[in-house]
Amino acid sequence: MMDMESLDLKSFVTHAINEVFATMFSMEVVIRNGDSPGAPEGNQIVGSVSFAGEVMGSVTIYVKNEFARLMTAAMLDMELDEVDGEEEIHDVIGELCNMIGGDLKSRLCDSGFPCVLSIPAITSGNDFRVEAKNWMRKEKFGFEYQEHTALVEVYLKSGK
Repeated sequence: MMDMESLDLKSFVTHAINEVFATMFSMEVVIRNGDSPGAPEGNQIVGSVSFAGEVMGSVTIYVKNEFARLMTAAMLDMELDEVDGEEEIHDVIGELCNMIGGDLKSRLCDSGFPCVLSIPAITSGNDFRVEAKNWMRKEKFGFEYQEHTALVEVYLKSGK
C-alpha cells in the first residue's frame, strides 16, 4: 500500500477533470498551473461528494451559475436559453461530482485505500465558502473553459 502523502493527487484529479469534461460536455478545459484560483465569487453552485473507508475525505467543485448553465445545456443537448430549471442544473453538477469523485475513488482503491463514495450534496447561493479543517491533505485545482473558471478542492485523511 502506498503512503497517502505520496499519492499523485494532481495527476489523479487533472486526468478526471479532463476526461469528464471531454466526455460529458464535449469541452476541452485548461488546468491552471501554479496558484489555483479561489472559489468563484457571486452566484455559484457547489457540489461535493465524500469518501469513507481506509481513506476519508471529499471532492468539492465550485462553479459560477453561468458555467453550470452552460454545462447543463451541453450535457442535455439543449440551447442555453432552454435551461431554466434549478433542479436540472443541480442534477448535472451532482453528476459532475459523481464522475470526478468516482474516478478519484477508483484510483484511491487501486493505490491500496479502499473506500466508498457518498451521494452528492449541492449548495447554491451568493458569496459563500465551504470550509473543511483537520485534513492530512488539501489540494486545489483550478481550471478554465473559455472565460469560465472553476475550482476543485480535494481533502483527504486516513480513515484508520
